[in-house]
Amino acid sequence: MATTNHPGRNFSVDTAPGIRINCFDIGPRDGHPIVVLHGLAGSAQEFFDTARALPEFRTILIELRGHGRSTSLPDDLSREAFVADVVHVIEMVGNAPVTLAGQSLGGHTAMLVAAARPDLVSSLILLESGAGGGSERDNERLGDYFRSWPVPFPSRDAARAYLGDGALHRAWAADLEERPDGFWPRFQPDVMVAAINALIPPRWDEWESITVPALVVYGEHGMFTERDKSEFTGRGRNVRRLDLAGGSHDSHLDAFESWIRALRSFSRPDGDG
Repeated sequence: MATTNHPGRNFSVDTAPGIRINCFDIGPRDGHPIVVLHGLAGSAQEFFDTARALPEFRTILIELRGHGRSTSLPDDLSREAFVADVVHVIEMVGNAPVTLAGQSLGGHTAMLVAAARPDLVSSLILLESGAGGGSERDNERLGDYFRSWPVPFPSRDAARAYLGDGALHRAWAADLEERPDGFWPRFQPDVMVAAINALIPPRWDEWESITVPALVVYGEHGMFTERDKSEFTGRGRNVRRLDLAGGSHDSHLDAFESWIRALRSFSRPDGDG
């Protein structure tokens, strides 16, 4: 991450009783709107540099429930609850239809928003995402990893030393919340496990119903097999596929220039790059 300072207007939206969703509104208000959804255990901060690199667009970064500065312990972690939050923000911000982009969990959420409310979406960009899948056992292992962090960290440097030097690990360290007793992640492990467990049932019906132009982006070294990629792309109705050389599951961080070119070329009202 180049910097931790956010580059635009910060606002929050109450989307349901007890649920507050934090957002950043970056760029000219009359620019074509791009709404970006981060992945599991991520936050809007991962996409600040993305917004800076697209100064001609109005970029809305939404922090999903249970993440970032949004409500950290929501009662409802269903896919439908995540979708309702995003719909609420898009309707409140206005300027729909928007280009809707998401990475991983955020991409799955974006897909379901486009299926449920096609009137709000002009084009769809999915980075390292799919129709669903996985297992509770694997998801619990991820939760165990998060629970193993020796929090609070005494400093960001200590967090970096523990987490490692990967692009995602640096992003996690940069976004830790500073409290009087140290530095804490902006997510709870049990919430992350519950959120990702909701992705296990594949949502093929929704994916196959989407008619707006969709760009499906994969990192060369991402988490999906070639079979996964081909099936997901092939079962879409109006889909273009792009592979980012050298990119990982977090290609928005480690294949940044290629990611920006993809966003810019496809983020038009008609999705025609």
